Amino acid sequence: MAAQCAEDPSLERHFKGHRDAVTCVDFSLNTKQLASGSMDSCLMVWHMKPQSRAYRFTGHKDAVTCVNFSPSGHLLASGSRDKTVRIWVPNVKGESTVFRAHTATVRSVHFCSDGQSLVTASDDKTIKVWSTHRQKFLFSLSQHINWVRCAKFSPDGRLIVSASDDKTVKLWDKSSRECVHSYCEHGGFVTYVDFHPSGTCIAAAGMDNTVKVWDVRTHRLLQHYQLHSAAVNALSFHPSGNYLVTASSDSTLKILDLMEGRLLYTLHGHQGPATTVAFSRTGEYFASGGSDEQVMVWKSNFDVVDYGEAIKVQRPPATLTSSAGNLTVSILEQRLTLTEDKLKQCLENQQLIMQRTTP
Repeated sequence: MAAQCAEDPSLERHFKGHRDAVTCVDFSLNTKQLASGSMDSCLMVWHMKPQSRAYRFTGHKDAVTCVNFSPSGHLLASGSRDKTVRIWVPNVKGESTVFRAHTATVRSVHFCSDGQSLVTASDDKTIKVWSTHRQKFLFSLSQHINWVRCAKFSPDGRLIVSASDDKTVKLWDKSSRECVHSYCEHGGFVTYVDFHPSGTCIAAAGMDNTVKVWDVRTHRLLQHYQLHSAAVNALSFHPSGNYLVTASSDSTLKILDLMEGRLLYTLHGHQGPATTVAFSRTGEYFASGGSDEQVMVWKSNFDVVDYGEAIKVQRPPATLTSSAGNLTVSILEQRLTLTEDKLKQCLENQQLIMQRTTP
C-alpha cells in the first residue's frame, strides 16, 4: 500500500515568458532550475528561487520540441524542428554546441544515466545515439516506418525504448543495436514513452487517449488506463515508481496510483491542451506546460511522507509478482552505489567539458 496522501497536489507557481505553446519541461538534478522549450524557438531556464531572472536561450531556428538536463545538471540538451540537437551550458552565457545528423524535426532528447550518451528521436523515422563528451554521432536505429516521437534510455543504460506514429513502441538493446520487442497494442500514434525507475517496465501514452504499462522482461501488458477524453501527450514516473502523472489535450493532468491501478487526481490548470509534464528528480515537484504558453510548477504533496521508504524498497507496479520485488530491491541497491560512482565520474567529465568550452 502506498502511504496515505498528506494533502492534494497544489499549484506552487507559474512562469510566463514564452510567446507560443510550451512543448517540453525538465528539472535539473538539484531542482534549482527548470528548463522549458516552446514553439517560439526559445529555450527558457527558470530559477526556482523567487525573484531570480530566467535565462532565455536563442539559437534554434524553429520550434524547440524537447529538452533534457544531463544527470549532473551541468548540461542541457534540446531538439528542434530545425533538425538540430543543441547541448547548452545552462548559465547566463547560454553557449551551445550543435549536433547535426537528423534530416527532419527532432522530437526527443534524453541523456543516459551516466551522462556519456544522448539518444534522439526524429520525424526522419530514426533514433540516433551520440557520445556527449566527444560530441560525436555514434549510430542509428531504424526499424520504425513513421515519425519517432520519443526515445529514452533505461535507468541502467542498456536498453532504449521508442514510441512512433507507426503505432508501435519498440525496445532496443543498445550494445547489439537490435530491436528486442515491438509492442503493438496502441490504436493510434504513440506520443510518449518512459521507463519505470526500477527499469522493469515501461509506460506509453497515445493519441488513442490511453496509457499502457508493459513488463519489459515478459513483454506482458500490465496496466491499461483510459481516463483522458483526448490524446495523452506526455507522462512522467514519480521517482518512487508508485505514481505516474499524465498530460493531455483534454487540458488536464492526471495522477495515477500504479500500486492500486487507479486514478488519484485530475488537475485543471491549463487553458487548452496540456502538452508536457515532468517530475523533479526528487519527486517533490512536477512541472507542466501547455498551448496556453504557461509553465506551471506543482507541489506533489502526495508522496512526501513515504518517499524515503519508497526509494529504499522500490516496488514495481502491483501486477508484477512478489518474487520479482526482492530482485528489484537488490538490483536497486547495486544501482544506487553504481550511480553515485558514475555521478562523481560524470561531474568530473562535465567539469573538463566546461573548462574546454570556456574561452
